[in-house]
Amino acid sequence: MSDIASASLKELDDIRVRYLGRKGRLTAVLRSLGTLPAQERPVVGKLANQIRQAIEEGLEKKWAEERVYIDTRLREESVDITLPGRKVILGKKHIITQAIDEIIQIFVGLGYNMVEGPEIETDYYNFTALNTPPDHPARTLQATFYVEAGGDSESDRRGTLPREEQVLLRTHTSPVQIRVMEKTKPPIYVIAPGRVYRPDVPDPSHSPMFHQVEGFAVDKRITFGDLKGTLEAFARRMFGSDRRVRFRPHYFPFTEPSAEVDVSCIVCGGEGCRVCSYTGWLEILGAGMIDPNVFKEVNYDPEKVTGFAFGMAPDRIAMLKYGITDIRMFFENDLRFLKQF
Repeated sequence: MSDIASASLKELDDIRVRYLGRKGRLTAVLRSLGTLPAQERPVVGKLANQIRQAIEEGLEKKWAEERVYIDTRLREESVDITLPGRKVILGKKHIITQAIDEIIQIFVGLGYNMVEGPEIETDYYNFTALNTPPDHPARTLQATFYVEAGGDSESDRRGTLPREEQVLLRTHTSPVQIRVMEKTKPPIYVIAPGRVYRPDVPDPSHSPMFHQVEGFAVDKRITFGDLKGTLEAFARRMFGSDRRVRFRPHYFPFTEPSAEVDVSCIVCGGEGCRVCSYTGWLEILGAGMIDPNVFKEVNYDPEKVTGFAFGMAPDRIAMLKYGITDIRMFFENDLRFLKQF
């Protein structure tokens, strides 16, 4: 009976079949009574029936205990299917990712291809090939993260490699221009999103890591008018069809002429407010015609092809579009903020 007391339901059924089934051991004993001497039959038959009764009672008791246990579990673990379901909270894209996707979608609609490049670059691709002078302030430790080696001095941080082979975290996505043009012949129409890094102290308008979208086009007879038309179309798609656009002269080492691009303030419509510093305008990107020296670095003939390039920060565009006043809010992972977009 000890086997029955500790058995599971399956083991109980095995015991029943083993002893009481059609080919069970006790059944075989009862069937063999006719072969026994007449004086032994009553004794063996009585004992066999007592054993059968004991097994059946033990099995029934154990089955009753198992039924109580199963009924209890069913009551405790039951699910009321009439209760309303629990709402599943679905994740969604971060506001910066949404802004990047929207920018890409606009330019893909204009015939551009999306390309990505490495975030860890060499000085050559990040500066030299983009016509940046050797003494340009952007090449100092105060403006660029060099990742060659440790040390206290600038020469230690940069290591012993030649300048053009020194490794850094890219400060813009413009190196993608060089990498694409090295491997591709015009015509080229490319949009290149990605993360970039600069040693800025975090504040409401600066972050050591932010995002940039680079765009450039190279073809025959491309003019500044093509650049203006492209960026005006982008600005109106991104910020609204009634948005005004203006170009202001500026300087970038890799474009000539260069310009900064503003749109009429989204908050005040160009009337002047605190957001636009009462100018009526908000800066959204920098742009210009690709400098001939950049073409020479990739063996393009600047007498045969021309092109333009532009760069924008989706972080800033999202701030302007949605009236966000602090860039750090994008990276604090506060769901109360992120759920709004």
